[in-house]
Amino acid sequence: MPEVETSDNASTLNDDPVDSVGPSAGRQPSLTGCPWHDVNEMLQAAGLRPTRQRMALGWLLTLAKVPVSLATVYNTLNQLTDAGLLRQVSVDGTKTYFDTNVTAHHHFYLENNHELVDIPDPHLVLQKMPEVPEGYEIARVDMIVRLRKKR
Repeated sequence: MPEVETSDNASTLNDDPVDSVGPSAGRQPSLTGCPWHDVNEMLQAAGLRPTRQRMALGWLLTLAKVPVSLATVYNTLNQLTDAGLLRQVSVDGTKTYFDTNVTAHHHFYLENNHELVDIPDPHLVLQKMPEVPEGYEIARVDMIVRLRKKR
């Protein structure tokens, strides 16, 4: 299954890749009982950057105190997508993002740091659509504009 990443409206949409083991990796986190602080400490102690997505998921799982399998995570994300509560965006077949912005919009994909960002122009249009085969209709058009830093 591709990498799972969540997102929210008009912001950077990805979770950063796992950081290389940093100076805090392997240390014992200093836990205080505050879920937000403790999740931050646990992520840093494991050598992971406390990105917004990691913090939110860690906080929810910490508060729920319910063990969750990876299959349950994938199944739930797919069910939420099928119900129209999330929008699945695939990038080159290797990454899948789950966007909480389910409105019609397109994305920039920043290749250098694997970020998916909403394209802010709501009036972006395609000039010509391809002919649709008999018996089919267009469900949605996803445009992903791939960007990289100038060399």
